[in-house]
Amino acid sequence: MSTYTLPAPVTRPKGEPKTAYLIASGDLRESANVAGWPTQAAMEAAVTRAFESLGWSVVRANDVDPATGHGFISSQRMGLEVFTRIPVDAPLIVAEAVWQYSHHVLPGLRTHEGPILTVANFAGDWPGLVGLLGLNAGLTKMGKEYSSIWSVDFSDEWFAEGIRQWCDTGRITHDASHVRPLPDLPDTEEVQLGRALGDQLLGEKALIGVFDEGCMGMYNAIFDDELLNPVGIYKERLSQSALYAEMLRVPDEEADAAYEWLLSHGMTFRLGEDESTELTRGQVQWQMKMYIAALRIADDFGVDAIGIQYQQGLKDLVPASDLAEGMLNSTERPPVRSRDGARELFAGRPLPHFNEADEGVAVDALVTDRVWSAMGLVSDNTLHDVRWGEDYDGQFVWVYEISGSVPASHLGGWDRAEGWRQDPVFFPAGGSTVNGVSRPGALVVSRVFIADGILQVDILRATAVELPAEETERRKAATNPEWPIAHVVLHDVSRDQFMARHKANHAQVVYAPDAETADKALIAKAAMFDRMGVKVNLIGRVSGI
Repeated sequence: MSTYTLPAPVTRPKGEPKTAYLIASGDLRESANVAGWPTQAAMEAAVTRAFESLGWSVVRANDVDPATGHGFISSQRMGLEVFTRIPVDAPLIVAEAVWQYSHHVLPGLRTHEGPILTVANFAGDWPGLVGLLGLNAGLTKMGKEYSSIWSVDFSDEWFAEGIRQWCDTGRITHDASHVRPLPDLPDTEEVQLGRALGDQLLGEKALIGVFDEGCMGMYNAIFDDELLNPVGIYKERLSQSALYAEMLRVPDEEADAAYEWLLSHGMTFRLGEDESTELTRGQVQWQMKMYIAALRIADDFGVDAIGIQYQQGLKDLVPASDLAEGMLNSTERPPVRSRDGARELFAGRPLPHFNEADEGVAVDALVTDRVWSAMGLVSDNTLHDVRWGEDYDGQFVWVYEISGSVPASHLGGWDRAEGWRQDPVFFPAGGSTVNGVSRPGALVVSRVFIADGILQVDILRATAVELPAEETERRKAATNPEWPIAHVVLHDVSRDQFMARHKANHAQVVYAPDAETADKALIAKAAMFDRMGVKVNLIGRVSGI
């Protein structure tokens, strides 16, 4: 008879009354974790004080590591180990003051049985609110119940009342009166157009090219085939190694020509000589090669949109993809020909790019491109990070920023774009952004996400506003001055309503020439999504529906 050595049973500590455990998901890059730890530690202290004022104790699930100098959970394996030390039914706080990789903690959260609270700061410099929105979207996708709250300084009454509610009931209820389902649509020209475009996509189908998915642990940004295929969209799975290999084949002369095209159209670059801290001509050359390589691979596979993972893998090999992404998203961009020189690739139109390989952005960008193009509008669109915001002159003005993939038309043209180096903390190989300020104008903002096991889209109207130069500079300095910025006012949606509802760290943004056209385009876009089988939610004040 065989004798087997059985593994020891998994045991967890028992929870104590009025005791919450606290964890913090961090970055995969230790340089970012070290840089962000002082802000995180101060935020955790403030959150702990708020709980202690209600007679509760907060226990950190893992100590600060003396070797790294921080207390972030910095890998998925570490997250699995930390969760073995947390009582399975204990109230659990996920506190975020920085960029964070959700997959470090999502496996443990999936099986945790106690109430979960995600908490973030509301600041520009270390944007826990961005990390919180991504984490919340992941929890929503997996169908895990959670509550969420945020604060500027963790001393306001609204935050205190939310914590009190969670301690008493295990839940926080937020105002959702700004959300309504799509009603029956009138038989207008815009509705007819949207439905026809939806029928076309369902019949002919579309391909999105994904250069490795799962960037920055964004589980919420990975859309399974079983959800994409029924709406007419299929994945062409590509490798970033293939993109790098194609970059090596691009002759210097072609990269030079693309660079000279940008200069001739007015873009400027802040160039230096120190590779470790400054933007160099060599870094930009690599970005030109990435742009050309991406177009050629997209042509090879016949894809309708393309996404580069951006933060991982390539960042240790070549400069950041931002400039290439902004060029791809622009109708007006350097011409690129096929390898044999016979054809201009994707002539006269953008090749929609979904930053960080976010497949929610891919679906949205594809639909937006088709609707806006069919209406004779400039279809250039991009995601932005929902980065931060403050009141200005009686209204709440959001700071939307993206690390560089904004199309030049959003800034007013290439002559309004400036190339700045990416932060060495995050991008050791550097690379240029497409820096600038988004022009004022009518916007349609949206997000495709997974909830209740289906694809859904939140769609709303907004306006990009112009702020005084000194206020713009203050906001850029408070966030990432090297990144392009948009000053966004949402129509009848408050800060806290948006934060409580939005299911991503990203929001998709596209311009229309005026408010009336934006309203019509929104209706056409909603009709197309509806025809595809995507559940449409209207957010805030939407005219004409």
